[in-house]
Amino acid sequence: MKMSELLEPEAVVEDLKAANKKEVLEELCEKLVSLHPTLDRDRLVGVLLDRERLGSTGVGEGVAIPHGKISEVGGLIACFGRSAGGVEFEAVDDRPVSLFFLLFAPEDSAGPHLKALAKISRLLKRPSVREDLLRAGSKQEIYAILTQEDGEDLQVSAD
Repeated sequence: MKMSELLEPEAVVEDLKAANKKEVLEELCEKLVSLHPTLDRDRLVGVLLDRERLGSTGVGEGVAIPHGKISEVGGLIACFGRSAGGVEFEAVDDRPVSLFFLLFAPEDSAGPHLKALAKISRLLKRPSVREDLLRAGSKQEIYAILTQEDGEDLQVSAD
């Protein structure tokens, strides 16, 4: 799977308004529900909050990858958000998070889900990518940065 198949251009929030972890999750889930109206925002938020109780998905360097599994989706769905000021997210490095990549997978899709998380993590670990995402002037530019390497690094196979 290519990043462009996982993340729709409309699923990018270039300026999150949220001031805390729960609000970030609510705002990103609201965006997903606007694109997938059969989903229930409160259910999505609940799944993410349950996952956060196991340990923060704030991976450090200003990045968080909140994720969960729900039966209501037929495949991987994602949303990306950027917060100009950063949000306290209990990240592993105790620094505020500015870049959020939200991922949901069907309950029975361990392989593709884990591979997508690994690919997203590898992409966002690159300092140049993080810097470009923070400097991007529009959601179209953010989307272009996230999908620029579709041909090589972001392949997720279903094996």
